[in-house]
Amino acid sequence: MTALELLGLISMALLAQIIVAITYVVLRPKPALTQVIPPLARVNEAWPGLRAFRVRTREDADAAVTQTSFYLEPVDGLPLPPYRAGQFLTFQFNLPDAGGSVRPVTRCYSLSDGPDRQAYRITVKRIPSPPDRPDLPPGLVSNYLHEHVKPGAILQVRAPAGVFVLADDASIPTVLIAGGIGITPLFAMARAALAVQPDRTFHLFYGVRDSRDLVFEADLVALVEHHPNFHLTIVQSAPLPTEAEPDEFHETGFIDTALLRRILPHGQHHFYVCGPPPMMASLVPALRDWGVARNAVHYEAFGPASIESAEDIEAIPLDTPLAVQFAQAKRTLDWTGADTNLLDFAERSGVAIPSGCRSGSCGTCETAMISGTVRYAQPPSFDIAEGRCLPCIAVPTSDLVLAA
Repeated sequence: MTALELLGLISMALLAQIIVAITYVVLRPKPALTQVIPPLARVNEAWPGLRAFRVRTREDADAAVTQTSFYLEPVDGLPLPPYRAGQFLTFQFNLPDAGGSVRPVTRCYSLSDGPDRQAYRITVKRIPSPPDRPDLPPGLVSNYLHEHVKPGAILQVRAPAGVFVLADDASIPTVLIAGGIGITPLFAMARAALAVQPDRTFHLFYGVRDSRDLVFEADLVALVEHHPNFHLTIVQSAPLPTEAEPDEFHETGFIDTALLRRILPHGQHHFYVCGPPPMMASLVPALRDWGVARNAVHYEAFGPASIESAEDIEAIPLDTPLAVQFAQAKRTLDWTGADTNLLDFAERSGVAIPSGCRSGSCGTCETAMISGTVRYAQPPSFDIAEGRCLPCIAVPTSDLVLAA
């Protein structure tokens, strides 16, 4: 055999090996598609009704020991559904009233950290009696949580809800404005967003009385250190004597548009505001007056009353009142249009309707309509059953009979 013939045989053998390898790659079995679907995609988005959660642990969140974080894990041990930072949990408690009778009480608390598949965290401020009215009782549920809910306690919880969440568009700088415990949803927003968009621009303005009221301070400073586009301004209305001089992060006074104009760079921003009603009542209209577009201001108030819902449904006086009957309470009242929603109207008239978020998100106030019709300024985020309404954001458009 000549050298040329030997070379030809070797070349043919190599070519045969290449053909076999290509054939194996093309025809080999493919892995099942379900093997690459993330587990998160196969989890239900929420659970119906109430679900039992155990308090895994609790920890004081501020130097004044007036704000406490509760870590909650599901009793059934199943993975938790995802939620969007900024949403809240709705709790139902059975608490004694002044007469000793046990009654259901509903409260909503913002999730105070980014999504976790194993546990949820809420951070609750203890509400004392008003300084100018010490004769009034302190916050019923917040004090119950602080004084009686220890690790191991079981709480009844509805699934995460709410529409106070960040827009997905990260190209426009985001301004977060928190008053007191209103920091909870905003901190969750910032931490969750920066975990997946580390270069996203945030300006956080956090208003407190003094440094003893700060929560998440170390975590906020860590965000500043790790994310050059995260800017923090802590505004103290009554700083301690040892902290009278502003430092790198601190300002003295209140959060207002004058402060925002001085610190924020020129350009377009989206604002997310959460705080007590007095702050919201002044700041949100001030942003409007500054010229910020309505769709660039997002807000959520806390406490027994939110921002006047005139932002959503204006109180429109009627020439001819509508008759609103509360069947269970056995009362029929005239709706004149002076109120901005049926829940406020009912409470002002002494008719009790359970409520939670007061923004059409949690469904706690859902009430059967025996007859009549209502309208909403915008579609509720809670899925309302047919023949029912959410009095917290509804107004009647005809004579109305409610089961309440």
